[in-house]
Amino acid sequence: MHNFAVIRLIDEELVWYPPGAGNECRPLDSPEALQALRDLVAQQRLTLCFAAPARSLRLLEMDISAEEKKHFNQSLPFMLEEQVAEDIDGLHFAAAPLDGLRYGVALCRREAMDTWQQLLADLGLVNQWLPEPLLLPRKTGEWCLLLEAEQAILRSGDCQGFGCERQQLPMLLEAAVRESAPESLIVYGSDQAADCALIPSELHDKLQWRRGNLCSALLLVKNLPTLNLRQGDYAARLPLQRWWREWRLIASVFAAVFCLQLLATYMEYRAASAENLALRSAREASYRQAYPQGAIVDPEKQLQRQLDSMRGSSHSGGFVTLMERVGKVLSQETGTLLGSINYNDRSAEMRMNIVAQDFQSVERVRAALNANGLVATMESSSAQSDGVRARIRVGTRG
Repeated sequence: MHNFAVIRLIDEELVWYPPGAGNECRPLDSPEALQALRDLVAQQRLTLCFAAPARSLRLLEMDISAEEKKHFNQSLPFMLEEQVAEDIDGLHFAAAPLDGLRYGVALCRREAMDTWQQLLADLGLVNQWLPEPLLLPRKTGEWCLLLEAEQAILRSGDCQGFGCERQQLPMLLEAAVRESAPESLIVYGSDQAADCALIPSELHDKLQWRRGNLCSALLLVKNLPTLNLRQGDYAARLPLQRWWREWRLIASVFAAVFCLQLLATYMEYRAASAENLALRSAREASYRQAYPQGAIVDPEKQLQRQLDSMRGSSHSGGFVTLMERVGKVLSQETGTLLGSINYNDRSAEMRMNIVAQDFQSVERVRAALNANGLVATMESSSAQSDGVRARIRVGTRG
């Protein structure tokens, strides 16, 4: 027997077989014994399984079609309804694949499942409930028989076998042999003469008697069977109530801390939201100081565009730059005044009206603008009482 411990029900009392237990099982008749089992399972990381009594089970093998496989678990009770004498509503069915479309099936009364569940409740999670016959070792063509004081357990296939009282064994063995005889029969018992007397004569030449009990047989088991009775309504559930009893204090503290953190985060959010609204209002007020009219969508971007248009870019000299260059030229011409200007940012041009002393002064201004890298074009000029009025279009080169 490898890294698993087996719990059995003998005379309505629970016992268990630890790995390498020898010839004796250990009772589970006290809280101390239950705790010792829990400690050993935790320390050695054992797999704990329950050997469901063979006399309460029926085992069989089934071949199904690919279409039946899709809904096999749901349809299994109805597929076997004619093979059982009891109402299927009172029976529990469990199945596991053996090879391809061949399945092993176990069935028992729900009443028995409920009883076992109550008996195992104090042990916590025992997730594997395995049929007793399938815990016996087996090789191809070999049967394995365990003879105990009052009962016999036979494994005759991958998912075949039965449990019965000792006096019933000869009759049941004869019926099993008529269906399919084994190549060899391994018998575990304590009294060779009495044990062999229960075996039909046609099996005597195939009989191998060994002194031992279930402990001895389990030593030869390499892997646990895959057919687990804990399926459907009896599938393993998480022990939520036990976990809550153990962790409720820590969970309550964690919940309180989480609520406090949530409240603090909400208060910080409210403060940040109020500060954000104040900053937005201040930003819009500052924008209105520079531009009282017009809709406000994004004050920063709108103000930046206005500044960029005044500063100019690589494609445009900009109003400020152009005005600076024009102002230098006008300041050098004595008696010349700037009347009005009209600036077009798209074309980067400015039309200005000036008043000069004479036509020569106007021409000198135009020539000076051209000399300073600008393009100055005379659009109109006229002599008036206060001097000569001229309209000049000024732009940048390129």
